[in-house]
Amino acid sequence: MQLDLAFGKTGLAINLADRFDFRVLEARSAEPLPDWRAALDHALDNPIGRPPLRVLAEGKRSAAISVCDITRPVPNRHTLPAILPRLEAAGIPSEGITILIATGLHRPATDAEIREIVGEDVAARYRVVNHYARNLSEHRHLGTTASGTPVYIDERFVGADLHITLGFIEPHLMLGYSGGRKLIAPGLAAQETIKVLHSPKFMQDPRTHEGSIEDNPLHRELLDIASMARHDFMVDVALTRKREIAGVFAGDPVEAHRAGVALVSKVMLELVNHPADAVITTSAGYPLDLTFYQAVKGVTAAQHVVKPGGKILLVAACSEGPGAEEFRDMLRAWPDPERFLESLNGSPVAVDQWQLEKLALVTRRADLLYYVPGLPADYYPSLWGEAFGRIEDAIAALTRDLPDGARVALIPEGPYVLAKAMATA
Repeated sequence: MQLDLAFGKTGLAINLADRFDFRVLEARSAEPLPDWRAALDHALDNPIGRPPLRVLAEGKRSAAISVCDITRPVPNRHTLPAILPRLEAAGIPSEGITILIATGLHRPATDAEIREIVGEDVAARYRVVNHYARNLSEHRHLGTTASGTPVYIDERFVGADLHITLGFIEPHLMLGYSGGRKLIAPGLAAQETIKVLHSPKFMQDPRTHEGSIEDNPLHRELLDIASMARHDFMVDVALTRKREIAGVFAGDPVEAHRAGVALVSKVMLELVNHPADAVITTSAGYPLDLTFYQAVKGVTAAQHVVKPGGKILLVAACSEGPGAEEFRDMLRAWPDPERFLESLNGSPVAVDQWQLEKLALVTRRADLLYYVPGLPADYYPSLWGEAFGRIEDAIAALTRDLPDGARVALIPEGPYVLAKAMATA
């Protein structure tokens, strides 16, 4: 059997022996909108639970728009040209509009990436700036949530008269689904806020996983923070497998996001009758598999379809290596996942520990293997599983002890697939 995996910008073809029972779990999505421009205009002029955007902007002198960084394929090039003229028609001058790249604790976007994120024309005409979570002085303290999270949000966002977010809705490894409130926290939050949101209090709660939202404590926390930051209006999209626009959800940040999640979850969820003996997964290719930090999401998505004691092979380009400095250091420092989890108890939250924490929790369920050629080989001993320099060797190791007829799940687009097994092994 031959299968094409999402891998970097080019993809990767793999060959598999026919003696197994394969189940290909494709990224399921709605059909593309026949006229996304008309749908976008309608959503902005007839939003859910809010006045039309132009009406909402009347009387305001400034607006801040939070957009995703380069790791998310949000079609800002399409949405911004519809949003910005409405703001200006309402009286907000172009120099009063700030577009913030919601980096969270990711690296800042380069000039070339900014042009890719917002489009050449928008980048040339409007103020587009990176968020820097580590610079506390650039944030405003808005108080503390009911559960105790200190809230610091980028002053350039909070200080504007109108607060808008642009995102897209997909499964998220800890928040259930992305979009909406995530563009404020962690997107525009200081690290003092982000660390608490990614502490074991939330990360090890069994309700914080892909597809979990109504009972997800982290989702509720982010809604509280967004409300404190006066989240006025959101525009989220649903995307097809080819990243075409399949739905536009604009208006009230709670109601519109809920409508988007309802569509995405209805379309994407795939139930598997029995868990797999082994899984081959990816991190959905570029841009999500630029770093090993992001590629972890392919593993956490796969855990829901593998049997206890099964195997998961992650295939990700990781062309930018492991990720940020803090993540690199932790990756090297903890060769044992259980000792790493034990070290988190009662300790201050360190930047990026949450991604390793989620990965460590998966090791309690499955054995991990890796084909991550962009990650320097000196990191391989620290990956809590065996890594391989050739994809053929990785597949051979995954299937070596499997009997004929073993169930093998194949997830070509990793975290863009929302699947779970109905029965236990």
